[in-house]
Amino acid sequence: MSAFDVLRAYLEARASFTDEEIAFVRERFIPTTLPAGEFLQRAGDVPRHGAFVATGCLRSYVIDANGKEHIIQFAPETWWLADAASLMTGAPSQYFFDAVEDSELLLIDPPSQQVLLDQVPSYAAAFRTGLQKHNAAKDQRIVTTLTTTAEERYLEFIARYPSLAQRVPQWMMASYLGVSPETISRVRKNLSRK
Repeated sequence: MSAFDVLRAYLEARASFTDEEIAFVRERFIPTTLPAGEFLQRAGDVPRHGAFVATGCLRSYVIDANGKEHIIQFAPETWWLADAASLMTGAPSQYFFDAVEDSELLLIDPPSQQVLLDQVPSYAAAFRTGLQKHNAAKDQRIVTTLTTTAEERYLEFIARYPSLAQRVPQWMMASYLGVSPETISRVRKNLSRK
């Protein structure tokens, strides 16, 4: 299955498209591959594209003043990754985006995205649905981070993202959950005793 076939299935699961609309959408995306460990963007860059992840997994993160990484988001297959604020304003991004695994992406620049939103109502509907799900997940993550224990966060992560729990290194999961890798080890040990 090609990268665009993955995007097409994603879009068609959310709205109905004609063949002409699909062809029009295809023309706006740029396929690219990103090997594991390679950057899509670095903090301080002015981003030029958003990315749809067809295969693989990316992560977005910031680095604090002490040099510690804080993972904001994982973006596995069928997820979007973009710094919307920087894309809209042209300001440098505060985020690093890199590939956790070898990944196939479809890139889209803001003018092309706007053309699709303006001229393909089905694309706009699918995009809106995806954006609403993303915002709901982000809101839930904030609440979970503020109100639960490390063990509860770990259990929610493996329940919500079982394949990611197997695919990302423990230190990355710890960074995403806002705990140390040692805490993850301790949680796993305690859970194995239950």
